[in-house]
Amino acid sequence: MADTYATEQACKEARKRLEMQGISVKEFALRHQLSPSTVYAVLNGQKKCLRGEAHRSAVLLGIKPEPSVVVIDHP
Repeated sequence: MADTYATEQACKEARKRLEMQGISVKEFALRHQLSPSTVYAVLNGQKKCLRGEAHRSAVLLGIKPEPSVVVIDHP
């Protein structure tokens, strides 16, 4: 199974983007209605970011690409 955690480089770049904008991790989390502890865990590579709040955090931080929307028709 492939490693699904965010790369260290991607996390460093996300932290740098926040720093360049003058935004703390906590402020970013609260602005996006996320748990600060989840955002810190994503940035520290402690979450897989596959679903839920961790996935949303990774997308908003630019660590993961925006998922494409798939519409499934039910009969």
